[in-house]
Amino acid sequence: MNFPYFIAKRVAGSGQASFSRLIIRIAVVAIALSVTVMICSNALIAGFKQEIRAKIFGFWGHIHITDTDINRSMLEAFPIKKDQDFYPHLDTIKGVSYRMQEPFMGKRVERTYTTKGGIRHIQVFAIKPGIIEAGKGEDQDIEGIILKGVGEDFDWAFMDQYIKRGKRLSLPEDEMSRDILISAQTAKRLQIDTGDTFIVHFVEKGEQLQRRFYVSGVYRTGLEEYDQKFALVDIRQIQRLLGWTEDQVSGFEVFIDDIDDLEAYTDYIYYEELPPDLYAESIRRKLPEIFDWLDLQDINEVVILSLMVIVAIINMVTALMILILERTNMIGTLKALGTSNWSIRKVFLYYAAYIIIVGLFWGNLFGIGLCVLQDQFELIRLSEENYYLSTAPIALQALPILLINLGTLIITLVFLLLPSYLVSNISPVKAIRFK
Repeated sequence: MNFPYFIAKRVAGSGQASFSRLIIRIAVVAIALSVTVMICSNALIAGFKQEIRAKIFGFWGHIHITDTDINRSMLEAFPIKKDQDFYPHLDTIKGVSYRMQEPFMGKRVERTYTTKGGIRHIQVFAIKPGIIEAGKGEDQDIEGIILKGVGEDFDWAFMDQYIKRGKRLSLPEDEMSRDILISAQTAKRLQIDTGDTFIVHFVEKGEQLQRRFYVSGVYRTGLEEYDQKFALVDIRQIQRLLGWTEDQVSGFEVFIDDIDDLEAYTDYIYYEELPPDLYAESIRRKLPEIFDWLDLQDINEVVILSLMVIVAIINMVTALMILILERTNMIGTLKALGTSNWSIRKVFLYYAAYIIIVGLFWGNLFGIGLCVLQDQFELIRLSEENYYLSTAPIALQALPILLINLGTLIITLVFLLLPSYLVSNISPVKAIRFK
């Protein structure tokens, strides 16, 4: 029989009313609150990063295939041939193997891995900046706009969910469409809506050009910096403005199934699929400032988790010391009967573990419950202009929750080893007489 565990269970089940009961309840509440905050913080930060990445990847794709001049801006137009050996069959690739070097026992070892998913889709695009006249009368102003040309291979699954009014572009095969899909911000600046027309001005080779477009729909992704700049049009409009043929495009956008495969597929496409005059670059490398900003959220999460664990440790250390002092008489009796200091310390560590587990139970219940409520009913609203999202996103993941629970339990118990040494300083004779 595990004697320390047996004594701890009897002590925990004791119905004795004492000051320590209040302290234990406070410790349980502290653990529960800490775990609740940790679970909610993890789910919110993971959800936030997931939603922002999904919007950026949905708008731009995961990988860009363009010409080899990688130092130019994304908005500079340099044509490449649409007729390529990899297009459109690239989206039939369902998985590739790749090798990666990893540190192992002070050395770099090369290991072979397989991608988690495949290439989902590939589509062409073309970019052309223009000028619009926003406002009317004395409030009229000249602003820039960037037209992104898309073709019949465009995957509308992403944009359809963000079209607030109207419909997607009409792209007939036999003629060039004058439809344009503008953002809600652009519609407000131009004071127009679906069904209206407006003129976009262009400068190409020193010549001023104009095109009248028909507003087929209004979208809003919540990425305000992109919404206010970009509009979608028929790619043939861009090709004509730039003097290109229908076989010339700015590049290809590639979408993959799993974000963890981003670098693997970027390297695979570049080294295995592309001719020497083309280059593959992940959108993470193309727009590093956005992803660096998202990575900073990990630091916030670490700070929050650390603070909550510290709160739990302080409360448990206080509770354990009070428990030891309250049970001084019991400690003296056990010592007089020949019980070792370590066995007595284990009694209180078992008791502390019980308190922590109770706190973890309630913390998980409240933390997961609050996350489910937010996910289902969107109770917490956000300013879309500041956070790019209208509601606080939730991404509950089993592994982080498990690690939060195990980490809280193990780290707290490790820190409780030191105050448990208080048992060693208690004299059996004095303890038995202690009142």
